[in-house]
Amino acid sequence: MKSLMLFAALFIAGISWSSDRPDHSIFDRLLNEYVSSTGKVDYGGMKRKVDTLDKYLVQLLNIAPASDWTKNECKAYYINAYNAYTLKFVLVKYPVKSVKDISFSGKDIWNTRLVKLGGKAYTLQQVENDLLRRMGDARIHFAINCASYSCPRLWNHAYTTDNVSSRMTKLTKEYINNEKHNIITAKKVKVSKLFEWYAEDFVKTGQTLIDFLNKYSDVQINANAKIEYLPYNWSLNE
Repeated sequence: MKSLMLFAALFIAGISWSSDRPDHSIFDRLLNEYVSSTGKVDYGGMKRKVDTLDKYLVQLLNIAPASDWTKNECKAYYINAYNAYTLKFVLVKYPVKSVKDISFSGKDIWNTRLVKLGGKAYTLQQVENDLLRRMGDARIHFAINCASYSCPRLWNHAYTTDNVSSRMTKLTKEYINNEKHNIITAKKVKVSKLFEWYAEDFVKTGQTLIDFLNKYSDVQINANAKIEYLPYNWSLNE
């Protein structure tokens, strides 16, 4: 209950935001200060600036994508929202060793209905599956961050309409070619569980997982290469 009260402060009556667009620069400055270029998060330092994160979350509470928003503007909004709320959930419980150790009223961080966007309540699962994945862009999996070692790194900047597409491409390529997460040879690949969990996003009509990987891999993979999936490390990304 005490943990949930920390969220209540975000949503007290009288808080409002006059613009029809959130100011992502608030989140950008926080990420740049407390997230390294390799995606490691200084949660202890960020916890001391949680009020800054809360100011950004208040904007997300008051603003949601509208019909006049572009697809890239929507992607940037929902990716930032997913990452910002993941950070908030960790900070409320920090110090912890893994996001798997975090729960609110018996629910893990992906299934707690505390994500407030445009006056509506969501879970992180809903933001990912019902809002982001439905946009049909598999690159989103390399932009959202689950605060874990095996997850694609948390970029130390906020996403915007102008940078979201190019940055998703860069992070997708970076993750696929990172031997800490994937081991790729022409005849055999050992890849993150992420590619198994969200297989339908990477395998479309006429496209196999190998086809998707070859778009970004530095090593050209044979069409009949053997595929294995590596264990996922849920240790906190700090």
